[in-house]
Parts: sequence; C-alpha cells; structure tokens
Amino acid sequence: MKVHFLDALYDLEKEKGINREVLLEAIEAALITGYKKNFNQASNVRVNIDRENGTVKVYARKTIVEEVEDFNTQMSLEAAKRVNPVYQEGDIIEVEVTPKDFGRIAAQTAKQVVTQRIREAERGIIYEEYADRADDIITGLIQRKDAKSVYIELGKTEAVLPLTEQIPNEIYKPNDRIKVYISKVEKTTKGPQILVSRTHSGLLKRLFELEVPEIYEGIVEIKSVAREAGQRSKIAVHSNNQEVDPVGACVGPKGLRVQTIVNELKGEKIDIVRWSVDPAEYVANSLSPSKVVNVRINETDKSAFVVVPDYQLSLAIGKEGQNARLAAKLTNWKIDIKSESQYELAVQEGKIEPFESSIDFSDSDMFNEE
Repeated sequence: MKVHFLDALYDLEKEKGINREVLLEAIEAALITGYKKNFNQASNVRVNIDRENGTVKVYARKTIVEEVEDFNTQMSLEAAKRVNPVYQEGDIIEVEVTPKDFGRIAAQTAKQVVTQRIREAERGIIYEEYADRADDIITGLIQRKDAKSVYIELGKTEAVLPLTEQIPNEIYKPNDRIKVYISKVEKTTKGPQILVSRTHSGLLKRLFELEVPEIYEGIVEIKSVAREAGQRSKIAVHSNNQEVDPVGACVGPKGLRVQTIVNELKGEKIDIVRWSVDPAEYVANSLSPSKVVNVRINETDKSAFVVVPDYQLSLAIGKEGQNARLAAKLTNWKIDIKSESQYELAVQEGKIEPFESSIDFSDSDMFNEE
C-alpha cells in the first residue's frame, strides 16, 4: 500500500464517481476481517490507512486492568504506565500489532474490495441510467436466445426479452438490430435487470413519436392505443392545430411514415383513426375500415349500439372478432354491432327502439394499413 495506490484511488474517484474515502473505509473494514482470520480472533482491533503515504497499521484496543486474564483484550496497569504514566485502570489503550507480512494480505484485500466496489458502482450507474428510461424505446443488438428469452446487447449491459413479450412468429437472429420497449428495470443481486417488450402498446406509441414530428412537437396527440401484437393495432389521434390533419400526419407522404413502423413490426397492420370528443363519432371511427350507418350511446353502462351496412358486417366484426375487440379496447366502450337488416328486424319485433335520426359516418377520417 504505497502513495501510488492512493493516486490510483483518486483516479478511480474521478473516472467512476466512487468517493475515495468510501473506498478507504471499506478497505479498512475488510482488513480487520483479514487480520482476525490470519492472525488473531479477537474483535478489538482497528486498521488505519494513512491518507498521506498509504501506510497500513493494525492496532489492538486493550482495557487496562490490575491483573491480566486475557492478553488479547487486556493490558496490566504497570505495563500501561510504562507507555504513559497518565493511564488509569479501566482506560482503553491502543497497541500497534501490525504483522510483518501484513502488506501482502493488505494488497490482496484492497484489490478485492476495490474491484467489488467498482462493480457495484458500475451496476448502480447502469441502474440509474435505465431506470430513468423506463417506458421508453431503445435500439439494441440481438446477442443470443434460449427457449425462454432473447438477450439484447445495450452497450455496457444487456436487456432480457421474455417469451411472453415476444411477438408471435417473429424471428430473432443474432446480430440483428431491434427496437424494444423498456417495460421494467429491477435491482437484483447480480446487478440491474432490464426487461423489454416487443408486444407492449407503448412500443407502437413510441415508434409513432419517433417517425411523426408533429407528435414529438405536441401538435398531434396520441389519445389511445389498442394492440394485438403481430396481427393488428389501432391508434386514435387528435390534432391541437385545426390546420393539421392528425391522420395524414401519421400516415406521411405516400404512407411512408406508417409504413416504416409497419416494417419495424414485421407487417403488423395498423388502423389510424381520428379521435373525437363525441363518443358516437369516436366509436364509429374506431371500427375502421368498416363503414358505420348509425351509433347509439348509453352513458350509464358505457355501451354503444352500432349499425353497419349488411355487406360491412363481417368487416366491422373482423376475423374472430378482432376488429370489434380492438375498437372496444381503443375507445373503452362496450360495442354491440348489428347489420342494417338485423337492426330493422329487431325494430319490427319491438326488441329495440329505432334511431331518432340517421347519422352519416361514411366520411369519417380514418386510415387503414392493409
């Protein structure tokens, strides 16, 4: 333990952000353990590292007594007075007990402690960096995969993409670049664990924020997202500027913006619809690409009764009910869909009340990426 060792700690303090005094105190504590293990089992020792020259000394703390019963913890009053006449019975005296070959143990212990503290500090830095990025999107390099997870390199650390967060049938090849959504950052005994997702609706939202400047600038606002990863998604948008078409902004010139996102999600279909403060209009828009004839809203149970043309019924419901299911999730309204003929028959049979007036939703502003 020489001066250059202290200089090295000073360099570490600047480079890694680890307080030098914290390191020295940790080394001193570790050296006490090393001394007890190799030289003395007594618990009354203190290690001091000189902050100027790096010299390490071990001191035994002993109680001054008239008659010594334990030489490890006690010193006779007669011997203590030879050191300093002012000592009295019951006082505590410190005696240097540094072993001759303690330097080797000290160096080895210091190396272990410093290495451990550097590792802990780096883990802490990584945790703080990515904890602040939770709910954000990040690009990484696929490193490897096993039966349950895909591991993605993020520079100094790696993220875990669990099986449950992987898009069904998506192929993950080593060394491929991939965008993922940071869903959770946890502290573990092995360091920070970064969990990411490819199925989270937040990924779709962040991708639109990256591709559409109007969203990033706050001109266009994403009101809601509904997603069945790998198959189809719906996104409702609203413009805070009457001169800016929110759907057109998200679609981009010749569909370039939305197509970039579709390609990133490996062909996932995306419906972009206009959000409306009017629930009836919003529900009608959400059923894109189907046309809607009329909508009746029930505020009490937050349900919507929707009538569509006969030839549009299967489109409105979607394959295995997917379109209607996504529309309900997007709007947070329960949606009951009937064709015009089903509606007329139900009215004739007195099962439902007829609409007071017809509402034409045929020109609803929407975009469907097929």
